[in-house]
Amino acid sequence: MERIGFALPVSGPWARPENVRRVATRAEELGYDSLWTFQRLLYPVGHQMGPIYRSVHDPLITLAHVSGLTREIELGVAVVNAYVPPVLLAKELATLQTLSGGRVLAGVGLGWLEEEFQATGVGFEARGRRGEEYVELLRACWNSDPVEYKGEFYQVPASHLDPKPETAPPVLLGGAAERALRRAGRLADGWVSASRENLDTIDEKISVVRAAAEEAGRDPATLRFVVRGVTKVRLERGGPLTGTYAQIAEDVAELFAKGVTDVFHDLNFDPEIVTASPTEAMARAEEALEILAPSRPGEFGAE
Repeated sequence: MERIGFALPVSGPWARPENVRRVATRAEELGYDSLWTFQRLLYPVGHQMGPIYRSVHDPLITLAHVSGLTREIELGVAVVNAYVPPVLLAKELATLQTLSGGRVLAGVGLGWLEEEFQATGVGFEARGRRGEEYVELLRACWNSDPVEYKGEFYQVPASHLDPKPETAPPVLLGGAAERALRRAGRLADGWVSASRENLDTIDEKISVVRAAAEEAGRDPATLRFVVRGVTKVRLERGGPLTGTYAQIAEDVAELFAKGVTDVFHDLNFDPEIVTASPTEAMARAEEALEILAPSRPGEFGAE
């Protein structure tokens, strides 16, 4: 199944409450399949990560806000990092899953900014092993009663953790290294790409995930492969998902042909959006939201 989503305005000056609400409600009206957020806890002084990460709303609170304004569109986070305690995240996601009517897509990442781990009191080392326990514990919290877990990194005494969601949220793992891709195939319900992913070769990453799923006795056809579309509307072609609306639409179709199941357009990662005035940024975003809508395939003309 091919699905198209749109990222909520969560980064920079345009990430205003009225803009978040406008994008959420209009995206659902236009037939988008999903809304997305991402996490950046802090921006260390002296780092050069660019304007995209300088000021970012909390991803789950933002999704909770728009869940009450929408009815059917899926609510995805790409991603929450593993410095958030898994039991706490399990509780938050279970509540959001219940209140939203089962629309949550739970992206989880190992994290890459060491200062965020320092600030939350979590070790930065052995993140791969930590990530495996993380997924196991999330699912235990949603599916077991009582919950009891004894691992290398996490220990939960036999406890009731209720209420349970009627359906556990799908867990999508991030990561680009082969070990991370294979972990997603073995453990997760899918894989979500990073903002710097080379989309020209994404089919190779998908093949690794699918192969690992098959080796683990899982059906790779059930997995979701989600691309964060770092979408930049420009007059000239500048690489995948950068160019005219017609070119961007062609790129989305090519991604689906390579095995991607979900593409969401994320204008938060366009420097021209996050550094523009809130009014200009929202005007450009609304145009993109309308023209790139799933209900408008093949209507791009020669833009």
